[in-house]
This record gives sequence, structure tokens and C-alpha cells, in this order.
Amino acid sequence: MTLTAVASRYANALADVVTEPGSSLRPEEAVAELRSFETALHGSPELHNVLITPAVPGSRKKAVVGRIADVLRLSKITRNFLFVLVDHRRTGSLAEIVQSLEVIIDERLGFARADVTSARELTESQRAALSGRLEKLSGKRVRMRFRVDDSLIGGVVARIGSTVYDGSVSGQLKTLGHRLSTEG
Repeated sequence: MTLTAVASRYANALADVVTEPGSSLRPEEAVAELRSFETALHGSPELHNVLITPAVPGSRKKAVVGRIADVLRLSKITRNFLFVLVDHRRTGSLAEIVQSLEVIIDERLGFARADVTSARELTESQRAALSGRLEKLSGKRVRMRFRVDDSLIGGVVARIGSTVYDGSVSGQLKTLGHRLSTEG
């Protein structure tokens, strides 16, 4: 089984728990709590090594995870999920599991994920207008992740799933060049 399939399996299991009616933990909170634990893990190479090395007994790893969970004030659900990862030696896959969890939760809640690249930082009004346009195009509510790419002359490139909406100046010039070459 590939690492992505493993991450997806664990992410689906946690998504089942946090999206069921009456869950004490909202899906967004679960993601945020796991992200905070992941940040703590990456902030200390020693801690990361302790949690992934097979030389340290699982009981010790759980004690460490429990202490970190106390400091971060993680919910019981998140804490227990981390204990399961320790038991199954999957702590090293946490980043991929969290990524899968975000995608799965968005799908279950009816959101499309959009990766938006622009030549410069977009204003709030530009983001709102873009969100409305992408929601119209996709037929779903959209969660956007933004990044700036200095190589773009201007405009925006948005990717939802495998569909790319290229509104960049270079993309428009390329389209124009292709039209001109096929007409002549």
C-alpha cells in the first residue's frame, strides 16, 4: 500500500469521527489541532526523531505525545488519534495525513479547493470577486489557497482539481499567439 493510500485511510477514519452528528470536535478544529501538533513536531528535530524511531518504546512515545497534547490543549479525539498513529508507527506520515484530511473534509462539506497564483498579493475585494467567480464556474463553495509568483506578468491562474483557469497576461498572450498562428 502506498503512503498516500495509508494517509488517506487514517484521514478518512478521523473525518468519519469529526463529521458525525454530535461530534465534540468540529472538522476545522481537528485540522487546526493536528497542524499545531505538526508545527511542534517540526520545531524540534529531537522530538521528531523520538516519535519516528523504532528504538523508543510506544509507551514512551505516547507519554511524550500526551505531554505535548496537554501543552497545546488538544481535544481528546485528536489526542487519541495521535496515540493511534504512535501505535501503528505512522507518526512520520502526519503531514501527509493532515493534507489528506483537509481534502476529505472539504469534499464532505461540499467545498472545492482552489489553488490561486497571482503576480502580486490580492486585495480582499479581489479575493472576494475571484471567490464568487470560481464558485459560479465550479458550482461549489470554494476554499482558496493563495500564492504569489513573480514570473507572472499580471493576472491570476486558478486550479480547481485538474481544471486550470488561466487569466494571466502571459496565458492570454499565448492564447492570442495560438489564434493568430492558426488563422494565417
